[in-house]
Amino acid sequence: MFNRPDPTLAQPVVEDHALSRRRLLVNAVALAAAASASRVWAESDDPIRLGQSVALTGPLAELGKAMHTGAKVCFEAVNARGGVNGRRVELIERDDGYDVKRSQENIKAFLREPNLFGLFGVMGTPMVEATLPLIRNTDVPCFAPLTGATSARPADMRNVFNVRASYPEEAERLIEHLATIGLKRIAVVYQNNSFGKEVLVAAEAAMRRYSLTKVATAAVQNDASDAPAAAATIAAANPEAVLIGLAGKPTISFVKSIRVARKGLPLYALSVAANTLSSLGDDAFGIAVSQVVPLPTNSVVPVVRDFLQAWQNAGVTLVPSHLALEGYINARVFVEAMRRAGRNLTRKAFIDTAWSIKRYDLGGFELNFDQPGRNASRFIELTMIGRSGRFIR
Repeated sequence: MFNRPDPTLAQPVVEDHALSRRRLLVNAVALAAAASASRVWAESDDPIRLGQSVALTGPLAELGKAMHTGAKVCFEAVNARGGVNGRRVELIERDDGYDVKRSQENIKAFLREPNLFGLFGVMGTPMVEATLPLIRNTDVPCFAPLTGATSARPADMRNVFNVRASYPEEAERLIEHLATIGLKRIAVVYQNNSFGKEVLVAAEAAMRRYSLTKVATAAVQNDASDAPAAAATIAAANPEAVLIGLAGKPTISFVKSIRVARKGLPLYALSVAANTLSSLGDDAFGIAVSQVVPLPTNSVVPVVRDFLQAWQNAGVTLVPSHLALEGYINARVFVEAMRRAGRNLTRKAFIDTAWSIKRYDLGGFELNFDQPGRNASRFIELTMIGRSGRFIR
């Protein structure tokens, strides 16, 4: 901290006092930024500490636990082999219950810690949106936030690294698939928030590109109170398929309602709804879901095989899931950037190195850090929910 001059003491009158204070402040900020950017985290045996605000309780706790556990398993496996360039990686989680206020408190507390290297896996679009202003114009890395929203991909922040494909990319891939299999009349149900509207806009653009007909759209409030009405609107339009841009409770209410109104109607959803849908039992059977990582049971894929081995070695009792694999992959990518940055690790070196990673193949999962504002992965594959509630290809 830089102390302000004591206003009770006589000050030189060489120049305007306000101007002097401004110059002192500018110099102080510049010195602090330079010190932070040049700090070498590899000077001691202390671990590289990462802060994660994540939902470990509340309505999305199952998602948060899976993603966090996947990352933790990876870091523990790396640490067991001696760490990265001789340094351990320590992931420190703080529960936010998927509440923006609690998440902000967690992030602010992390940022006050002098030994924190960066943020990792901050979960949820509103939480990430609230985090960005706190780290803007800083050198604090924010690595692999769990969201596909465009708002979490600022083009002017080099310290933010998105890995997963975006929601608009998922929506476009689903529409492309519908066009490929010859379905023409498409309806879209979307959540009445920024996420849902982003999916709608992307789906409409893709439908125009592939000459498909949008026969109906229906919005659903976050409390799902109008989900039955939305299902009735969609069913009345007699679509050949429905793209579902919903998450959480609205997903459950809409699917149950549309199953009553139109049995057998093909339904397509985004990865954000995957966990919710898999808990619906028979109502979810046959729903196609886009995924941003490979099937977590497909051990033919090398990165999945590595994940399953690390999962088994860690003795985790949770069932391996797409979100757990995503957490694992995100941690693997962080470790690779840290390794390439070398022993004289600084935040600046890490950031510069991460942006230099091009066409990096983890083993069936390729990454390319192009530029701020873009995600490193373009991986999207379609899965289907089987009778057991598990995903199949």
